[in-house]
Amino acid sequence: MTTAGIPVASGRGRQPTSRGRQPTRLRRAVRRNVTAYGFLCGALICFAFFSWYPMVREVILSFQKTNFVDPPQWVGLDNFRTVVNDPAFWPAWVNTAVFTLLALVCGYGIPFVTAIVLNELRHARAYLRFVVYLPVMLPPAVSVLLFQWFYNPDYGLFNQALGLVHLPGLQWLNSTSTALISLVIVSTWMNMGSGTLIYLAALQTIPSELYEAAELDGAGLFRRIWHVTIPQTRLILLVMLLLQIVATMQVFIEPYLLTGGGPENATISVVYLMYQYAFNFGNLNAGNALGLMLMIVLMVFSAIYLRVSRDNTV
Repeated sequence: MTTAGIPVASGRGRQPTSRGRQPTRLRRAVRRNVTAYGFLCGALICFAFFSWYPMVREVILSFQKTNFVDPPQWVGLDNFRTVVNDPAFWPAWVNTAVFTLLALVCGYGIPFVTAIVLNELRHARAYLRFVVYLPVMLPPAVSVLLFQWFYNPDYGLFNQALGLVHLPGLQWLNSTSTALISLVIVSTWMNMGSGTLIYLAALQTIPSELYEAAELDGAGLFRRIWHVTIPQTRLILLVMLLLQIVATMQVFIEPYLLTGGGPENATISVVYLMYQYAFNFGNLNAGNALGLMLMIVLMVFSAIYLRVSRDNTV
């Protein structure tokens, strides 16, 4: 179509305006968000079914008496009284607290030192990382049973090593003075690989210029660790400390497979006592009451710890 010899573009050839693009962009945004919320809903459903629902059921069962056949009866605080009056109640809490403190000395410090050593190496770093992480890849039961052979007082590896240096053998798992520290050694060996790799990843994010500046100022190895490494990894250290305490407070597999809580309740833990109530004594409600106590203790500790660490990091 022309007008006075000048071509005029028809409406069919016009480019879409911004108003025409808006519905398409809106549909794409809605489609993209629906997919994201779909994946999020799946995760929330899993958390609700496998984590939150059991926690709610634990609280309810703690105040009930039921055999899952007859209708449940509300008994108030009777389950808590049963647990508190158990002679093994306070030893379980003391052993759990001592185990946590010992595990912090070994299982929290050793991985960090190991990560620093690996970070300083220039050769065979990948091989050594694999060696350190290897115990984590083993099933926990296999690791525990391996150490059961190490601890054997007659032919165990540890007593044989003591014999080579002319020292008397120990009753590792049969003595009240060495049983708990023996469990700490097992736990540290099984779990230090994960912590070491996390610390190593954090160390590799530290700018090398900071170490170079510290060396120019005449700082030695320990001063560089104290003034550069620790401040730069402070956040991950705080997070790992909280995770370490929460995990060690729930120790179960080591006393279950190695000592059965003995000797003389020297290694019984809170979680292992919960297991005894639920599966050995047939009192699931008392076990839930003890589990609720442990959950409250961990929640209070976590809240206080997060508040203090937040104030210190701001």
